[in-house]
Amino acid sequence: MAIEPHGGKLVNRFVSDEEKLSKIDYATKLKKIILDEYLSFDLDCIAKGIFSPLEGFMGEEETYSSLETMHIRKSIPWTIPILLDISHNLADSIEISETISLYSSENGLLGTMEVREKFQLDKRYFAEKVYGTTDEQHPGVKRTYSLGDIFLAGPVEVFDKKVIEFEEYNLPPQQTRTIFEERGWKRIVAFQTRNPIHRAHEYLTKCALEICDGLLIHPLMGTTKSDDIPGNIRMECYKALIDNYYPKDHVLLSIMPVNMRYAGPKEAIMHAIVRKNYGCTHFIVGRDHAGVGNYYGTYDAQKIFDRFNPEELKITPLFFDHTFYCQACGNMASIKTCPHDTSKHVVLSGTKVREMLKKGEVLPEEFTRKEVSVVLTKWAQNG
Repeated sequence: MAIEPHGGKLVNRFVSDEEKLSKIDYATKLKKIILDEYLSFDLDCIAKGIFSPLEGFMGEEETYSSLETMHIRKSIPWTIPILLDISHNLADSIEISETISLYSSENGLLGTMEVREKFQLDKRYFAEKVYGTTDEQHPGVKRTYSLGDIFLAGPVEVFDKKVIEFEEYNLPPQQTRTIFEERGWKRIVAFQTRNPIHRAHEYLTKCALEICDGLLIHPLMGTTKSDDIPGNIRMECYKALIDNYYPKDHVLLSIMPVNMRYAGPKEAIMHAIVRKNYGCTHFIVGRDHAGVGNYYGTYDAQKIFDRFNPEELKITPLFFDHTFYCQACGNMASIKTCPHDTSKHVVLSGTKVREMLKKGEVLPEEFTRKEVSVVLTKWAQNG
């Protein structure tokens, strides 16, 4: 039996084909607000049920409950509020219970929202609760401080899904659930990544696959930092690995159109909830999951799961230590399984990798597969 969605029901906020034309005509006559790319991704996630049980942007009570208790509604875990911000001036023109239209600056009319609340929120308080810091150098905090001063809440109706690059891999939760069922997978483990998959990642995904029927390689493809490796390059790397080193009957590549928030532990919980909505029963939580800089402890993203009753989350986290290639062992290992000195471990920092790539040097096979190294070297030299 498939794992049930978070909150018990997979949300669908798309307007039916029968209603679409009349509702679009109605929406064009309403007051409108324009969403940036970040908010457009959040809206799409609500409509597809990726953020189930949310049916719209969150209100004041749910927001404070999430920030203070990491739960919303009837003890449903939720760690990062999904909010719609606007300016004071624009908010003054919008009335409670009014329906407004939602536009994208690039793609035009997206949908509508029934405005049920307008509220304010202390941004430093929000940053401290979500990111554990008020330092503006943190990318999530920086975005928080740039938000408008008023937040709108209410259910949304969306006319069409957001089309992005690699749309053929942009499988919504209902579709991945169907695929898992067709393949007969009962235990499905998801792997979260916003980077190419190196040997260490490959090792832990295959360890997880040993106890599961299927592996969902699920790279995040919402907005990320400008210095993250571009999505098209990462996709080349994923496909090269799957073609050459994974059993195709037990792996599925699909992208996750969710914004990267760099919230460390709080985001690890959200990523688990999202994968539960996609139909996964297990979720890999590695070292410094969703971290950035030195804002979080090495295993904080694993420790936070202890603060939840397993019956609340209902998805099984799989915790992995730091992994590497050990020259003495002659294979991949972790600090749990390798007895040798760190001088025998092949571990490259991000800085070292970038330096080697820019020089056209091939990354050692102990660190990454040659097919991945070729893709990354070509990108670095042409960049």
